[in-house]
Amino acid sequence: MDIRTGLCSVTFRQLDPAGIAALASDAGLQVIEWGGDVHVPPGDARRAAEVAAITADAGLAVCSYGAYFRAQPGEGIAPVLDSAEALGADRIRVWAGRIGSADATPTERAHIIDGLARAAAEAGGRGISLALEFHGGTLADDAEQTLRVLEEVGSPNLSTYWQPTVAAPDAVAVAEYQRIADRVSAVHVFSWWPAVERLPLTGRDGLWRAFAAAAAAAPVPPRDALLEFVPDDDPAALAAEVAALRAYLS
Repeated sequence: MDIRTGLCSVTFRQLDPAGIAALASDAGLQVIEWGGDVHVPPGDARRAAEVAAITADAGLAVCSYGAYFRAQPGEGIAPVLDSAEALGADRIRVWAGRIGSADATPTERAHIIDGLARAAAEAGGRGISLALEFHGGTLADDAEQTLRVLEEVGSPNLSTYWQPTVAAPDAVAVAEYQRIADRVSAVHVFSWWPAVERLPLTGRDGLWRAFAAAAAAAPVPPRDALLEFVPDDDPAALAAEVAALRAYLS
């Protein structure tokens, strides 16, 4: 499969960008998603340009900008776009609000959908796409609800990520991926089980083998598979996690 392997910088919040880039390069990864919470703050274009240069010097590409834009009323995406542009990221990960789909009122839902639509249009004007975080506590908290958000926003400039739902058995998690596969632009890769306990990637071997098979059968596979968490947040664990990921995708 022609899926790029990469790392989310939030995996190692304790390291600086140079340390993360060196670690990713040494492990044989191809791309990095830089996070907006620590390493590339939104609106700081100078910092973003510095991190872009660090990434390129390490022989890596920037695949995306992990933003914490949540499409709330009055929340503008311009600072996020400024950083993504300076970073050289053509995709920004965003969040569909701060409330789960079952709990959102019609008014709250309408505000979030409108905010996402406006943000997608503004991003498109700069040649940047948006992708939803597939996550509980948002409108995109399962496969059906994610498809509903994508349909309601109605923008070709909005895709989604996928990651295994917390505590979902392997078959359930992979079925969710398959339901949204043609809209998935990237995958966050980690093995948590039975809930949020961080295992090595091979600790859920069945999940990742099944995902790889499903992705290979998808009409359009994800562009990127990004390691997001490693056991104990330990940089020394990365090499084994990368080897496992590459084996699954091969």
